[in-house]
Amino acid sequence: MAIVPPKRIIGRIAIRPYEENYDLTTNIAVAVIAIVVTAMLGFFIIPALRRLKYGQTILDIGPAWHKDTKQGTPTMGGIMFIIGSLTAFAAGLAILWGKGLINFEEYIDNLNFFKSVSGMIMALCFAFVGFLDDYIKVRKKRNEGLTANQKIIFQIMIIAAYFTGRVMSGDTSTVIKFPFLGQLDLWYFYYVVIGLAILYLVNAVNLTDGLDGLCGSVTLIYCAAFMVICSVLQFTELSLLAVAVAGGCLGFLIWNFHPAKVFMGDTGSMFLGGIVCALGVGAGAEVLMVIAAAVYIWEALTVVIQVIYFKLTNGKRLFKMTPIHHSFEISGWKEVRIVVLFSILATIAGVCAILLTRGF
Repeated sequence: MAIVPPKRIIGRIAIRPYEENYDLTTNIAVAVIAIVVTAMLGFFIIPALRRLKYGQTILDIGPAWHKDTKQGTPTMGGIMFIIGSLTAFAAGLAILWGKGLINFEEYIDNLNFFKSVSGMIMALCFAFVGFLDDYIKVRKKRNEGLTANQKIIFQIMIIAAYFTGRVMSGDTSTVIKFPFLGQLDLWYFYYVVIGLAILYLVNAVNLTDGLDGLCGSVTLIYCAAFMVICSVLQFTELSLLAVAVAGGCLGFLIWNFHPAKVFMGDTGSMFLGGIVCALGVGAGAEVLMVIAAAVYIWEALTVVIQVIYFKLTNGKRLFKMTPIHHSFEISGWKEVRIVVLFSILATIAGVCAILLTRGF
């Protein structure tokens, strides 16, 4: 492994003229489409989930008041922003093609296009695992669906397939770039290190989905930050994907903000976890991904710390409850206040990541 000076390389391929296919109005159109489609789907999907009796089962050891206020709320609502985001992303590419800014005959072999599509496919695969988990929960009326080991096995398979696709497409770089410092070539260890990072982040995003509007708000901010980062680093397609998912999150928050009329479920949170990783890894901005994802990382880290502390002290707890947002809740904080605090923290992390983009 060796650190080398920064090069004018963005995301493992040479910079291409961004002006060729960047269009601000397209990004705005994509955001509007994602918001409208996702929000409108709520009028159809939420009643359908109620008819199917796909309601959330609340864990007994969670905050007691959750069982009174959230028990039976329709889950799997993440389908709404998955459809909304994908529709908007496809529409964005169609708009660029209609304006003559991209040529699909040449475009289909473009590595940046492949990164956005492969990242989206990875997120959809994670969403399918989440769907299986949700389906088992609602059918058996319990809080646990797939076992932890089953989830991890599925997730590792998805990550392995994602890396295999990237290598087959010609993206074989194993370099991690550090803003203002240079690049570190991890060789084959790259796939282990980043694979573990993806595994951690996907589950961290899932853990963040514990309060009305929390995961949607934090992910909206993360995607907004990566819209800017991908724009600066000249990744049009990934920027378009970030805009689409941000719009989808905003449209979903209309239904999911406190008091929530629907939950995204593991179907939605695992999809968002996949998108979080697809944007960071796809843009070759793994370090910026970790910085912008600080809230997710913090949430999951509190769970890890709590478990270790519990075992080392024979049953004592360091936090009142984890993930840490429940600790705030037990301390008397209202859900909206917690969501606002975490959103502010996510914004600070996102701004820091954007500022560090100058060091690439």
